[in-house]
Amino acid sequence: MASLWNSALQRKAGELHMDAWTIEIDETIEENRAAPSWHQYISGSFAQFKCSLCRRGWGSSKVKVVFHFSLNTAWRRGTIKLRGFKQECKTCSAPQWERPQFPVENMDVLIEKLVKKIRMRCYRENLGEANRPPVFNGRIDGPHETAHCEACRLGSCSQANQQ
Repeated sequence: MASLWNSALQRKAGELHMDAWTIEIDETIEENRAAPSWHQYISGSFAQFKCSLCRRGWGSSKVKVVFHFSLNTAWRRGTIKLRGFKQECKTCSAPQWERPQFPVENMDVLIEKLVKKIRMRCYRENLGEANRPPVFNGRIDGPHETAHCEACRLGSCSQANQQ
């Protein structure tokens, strides 16, 4: 999955001052706990999930994504850590946490917004505000399943209070 994210990042790399940036999946990063000299960007996007036990699939319109990023100016290298919060199948009796599968279009939207944050925080550019909405594929017609949302269980889901 990191390779898809890195591909999306490379499509926008020209905006990052010729520095080399890479994305790595890190399921240990936490919201509002970026390491010293690291920055944070939090967003949400549509993603698909598939149960590894019963093979049931579902979509979620606001999957929480946390990015932590840092630029080593001496080496001209940037590192981005990414965590997409998981969900459980609501029909299985002993469900496993399933990773979100983001459509490429939504990866591109998230990366575009992330690159803007990197440019503002690491390169001190003033870029103003612009917003490109995510793309929704599939059916989205139900309440947020707080009992099956990893971010809700950790107390950091923005959807939990919007029921």
